Amino acid sequence: MNILFVCLGNICRSPLAEVVFADLVEREGLSDVITADSAGTGGYHAGEPADPRSRACARRHGLEITHRARAFVPEDFVKFDLLVVMDEANASELRRRAPNASARRKIHLLREWDPAGPGEIPDPYYGGESDFESVWHLCERSVPGLLRERKVLR
Repeated sequence: MNILFVCLGNICRSPLAEVVFADLVEREGLSDVITADSAGTGGYHAGEPADPRSRACARRHGLEITHRARAFVPEDFVKFDLLVVMDEANASELRRRAPNASARRKIHLLREWDPAGPGEIPDPYYGGESDFESVWHLCERSVPGLLRERKVLR
């Protein structure tokens, strides 16, 4: 199972979601069967490390983000089993780019698995430390449901 987390620039939300999910996958002993990556619908920051505030947030929680930003490419529709998007604007963009109905069915919002209810992961880029912490906690709350569902469906 290959899962891709997607936001706009791939420097704030999707790298945080990726590292939160990958940590849970590792703790569950599933690293050999589930992989995670992240990308942005825009290539604005391609090759750059994650935003320093995202990296600092992850470090506060004992994890490191080593990912470098990359743009979503058409091959991602084939390579990944699930495209987990942070907000509706980016989900709509992926649906627009999808080559067929099968590819569109792979697109989901991360908070579909949030026990507190569906919604979006807000972009913390113009915010402060507390905004990045909020993203962390939304991801942390949502990824267990994603993992549970994916384990059942395998």
